[in-house]
Amino acid sequence: MSDPADLLDEVGAITTQLGGLGLLPILVGGMALVVLGSRRVTRDFDFVVARPGPRLKSVVDALYDHGLQLAARVNDEGDITAAIDNRGVAAARLQIDTPTSAFFQNPHTGLRVDLLFDFPVAATELAARATPIRIRSHLFHIASTRDLLNLKQIATAARSAPGDAEDLAYLQRLLRNQ
Repeated sequence: MSDPADLLDEVGAITTQLGGLGLLPILVGGMALVVLGSRRVTRDFDFVVARPGPRLKSVVDALYDHGLQLAARVNDEGDITAAIDNRGVAAARLQIDTPTSAFFQNPHTGLRVDLLFDFPVAATELAARATPIRIRSHLFHIASTRDLLNLKQIATAARSAPGDAEDLAYLQRLLRNQ
């Protein structure tokens, strides 16, 4: 596993590349809570982005350029158990399957980036209320606290994961204090 600062720089570079493709990645999920001060422990970066359409191959190239590979299988705990090491095959798979989300992981560093394609809320809707935050030398767009709470409520209704109740309480406390 790499140094967290190195992983942050890597993710910052990826978000810059995606931004250059006209996609504004909005940070959601556990890492967004960490940025807001939560003591939550998370292992991935979740971004809501617009469906890339004709830019799909460029999106896949950007992630593969940073050593990430598309997940082919994910177990019940959410761990990637098999990945596609060929970017052309990965792009074709995403083109054919048109999933609402795609999980990418670097097998050497452990960095994981999950892309949610206008799911469960449109990226443009989240972007309108997102807050730009500079972390180290990288600009990240963090979903608003209210949007994070809404997304967590949607996720909790669909599944029960450890820490969901704590995340909900943390976000509700943040909203009360705003």
